[in-house]
Amino acid sequence: MAAVKQTLEKKLDKEIGIYFQTTVTKEFKFDDKKRITYEDFLSDRMLIIAAIRVGIPYSLFELIQIYTPFSENDWADLLDVSTKSLQRYRQASQHYFKSFHSEKIIEMAEVTKLGLEVFEDMDKLKLWLNTPNFALGKIKPIELLKDSYGKDLVTSELVRINHGILV
Repeated sequence: MAAVKQTLEKKLDKEIGIYFQTTVTKEFKFDDKKRITYEDFLSDRMLIIAAIRVGIPYSLFELIQIYTPFSENDWADLLDVSTKSLQRYRQASQHYFKSFHSEKIIEMAEVTKLGLEVFEDMDKLKLWLNTPNFALGKIKPIELLKDSYGKDLVTSELVRINHGILV
């Protein structure tokens, strides 16, 4: 399982690098000699803003989708699109998500990154996301991820768990 995760992380690093070298640097001024990794991307707000404004390509979304604990149905719900639309985007050769979808994709990548730091296991994170949570009003955390305020509640709870503060 660790080997699969490492392979996926390498693919994400490569895709992010290509994306920033070929697409984003046309719109924004970044050091195009520096190879940007997935970790760099999620840690740098300016890179995130640039990606949101340019739009996330489906090829990058597809890797993020595999890396996160969310199913295609979850993604359709989170992005407020149909699964049929997601399938149509996959068929398009160069589909770029609009900025509001790109922002949601990045937010879910951030939640996944934080969740993996806390639980250290995708299955445990997935279980936590799909279990009603007392600290979150007995609502499943995944249900709160549909909007930014809910995402903030979920990330705050993950930070509390990480610091051993259990409500």
